[in-house]
Amino acid sequence: MSSPSTWSRRDLLAGASLLTAATSPAAAAKEDRLIQGVVILIASNEPTVMGHAISYSANLARHFAELGKRLQIEVVANGKGIELFRADKTALAEPLAALRQSLPNLTYSACASSKAIAEANERIVIPLIDGAALVPFGIGRVVDLQLRGWAYVHA
Repeated sequence: MSSPSTWSRRDLLAGASLLTAATSPAAAAKEDRLIQGVVILIASNEPTVMGHAISYSANLARHFAELGKRLQIEVVANGKGIELFRADKTALAEPLAALRQSLPNLTYSACASSKAIAEANERIVIPLIDGAALVPFGIGRVVDLQLRGWAYVHA
């Protein structure tokens, strides 16, 4: 180990920032922070990946219920993932409806930008399943929730 007189300015700043981070109220609050919610991003139209939205949501809700906590869960469909919430294409409409009924803290969001692109390409109006709301940009919604302290899962 080198003596303090041989430490560079960069070494001192790095050490000071580590000590400050380890003892600051913000660092302590971050460790004690309870998860307010979990956002699950679906960006694929692969049936297995889309099915993960259902299993992840159910498993997360069960896990936190066993801990005595209610968890907000939002499934965000972006890009090709919007097929999950398309009433005209999804094979998962019934499981999604049943899950939404059993989990009152579950929200479905579809990217309006991705929907508009698909509608322009297919020259149709795309209907969404009951309970799916549009957000301007799916990825923007994910980042907004992360900035509010939500955990992020990519299926």
